[in-house]
Amino acid sequence: MARVAILGIVFALAACGGAGTAKNAAYFDNAGRDDVFAGGVRMIPITTPKGTFKVWTKRVGNNPRIKVLLLHGGPGATHEYFEMLDSYFPGEGIEYYYYDQLGSFYSEPVPDMSALLDIPRWVDEVEQVRKALGLGRDNFYLVGHSWGGILAMEYALAHGAELKGLVISNMMASIPEYNSYAKTVLMPAMDQAALAEIQKLEATKDTQNPRYMELLMPHHYAQHILRRPAAEWPDPALRAFAHINNNVYVPMQGPSELGASGTLEKWDRFADLAKIAVPTLVIGAAHDTMDPKYMERMAKALPRGRYLFMPDGSHMSMYDDQQRWVGGIVAFLRDVDAGRFTP
Repeated sequence: MARVAILGIVFALAACGGAGTAKNAAYFDNAGRDDVFAGGVRMIPITTPKGTFKVWTKRVGNNPRIKVLLLHGGPGATHEYFEMLDSYFPGEGIEYYYYDQLGSFYSEPVPDMSALLDIPRWVDEVEQVRKALGLGRDNFYLVGHSWGGILAMEYALAHGAELKGLVISNMMASIPEYNSYAKTVLMPAMDQAALAEIQKLEATKDTQNPRYMELLMPHHYAQHILRRPAAEWPDPALRAFAHINNNVYVPMQGPSELGASGTLEKWDRFADLAKIAVPTLVIGAAHDTMDPKYMERMAKALPRGRYLFMPDGSHMSMYDDQQRWVGGIVAFLRDVDAGRFTP
């Protein structure tokens, strides 16, 4: 009898292993994909008022039900800081797409981005990428972080019918409110001598001075962007910051790291959140440059909003509070896919 029982366990384990193997095989099945030769990479042509330029995308995995397009921040940063997802999404069977927006490091260089920085053009770019990748309302999820969160909100307002779910991570729906939080909460908490020197460098337009980053890193970045000393920052984040295109970043964000003063300065969509009908996850963090209480209000303003709070997180919560950040997104995707989503 013992021998029969042992054999039964062995067969059961083999069956489970076979099921897992079959699942893994399906996830890595590239049959019919036109991106196999380049390892999932596709350079997608984007039509703009200044001509056609190619943006870089890379697919990982295969899941006909859950396909996630990642919108990086900046503006003008890169997909690179999302690479930590390689440790999680494949194991969850989630198909996901890295994407460098126009003007970003891996995409085709654009001689002059100045006429291509308005929000409707960015939204149109995302829509062209969606169509090229074949993502649709039955499987298309958009994850936007920081500036990518602005772009995600704008896309949902313009093309919400194409989405199955939306994630807004570490981005308030109002730049004026973001600036107010910086002035009334973040700046008063800083070392005031360091703040005065930072503001003097900004006022004299000397932000390329090495001293500017020497001050910002310990007094701002390590407190509110990624809560580790610079020497301990993960490589994907370092590469993304090193590759920022200032010809995109500065005109839109402005030269100051303590608030926005560029073309986004007056951007505010809080009143329009009620128009976003798809299930939406809003992620806020205790130490972020973005007010976590405001982020919670955003979730409540959305018809189908859910709030996820990162008690150990800052702006780069995917590193500071990684398990909660990834786990919350995975749970959201699973709930929407299964039809059991609740705020």
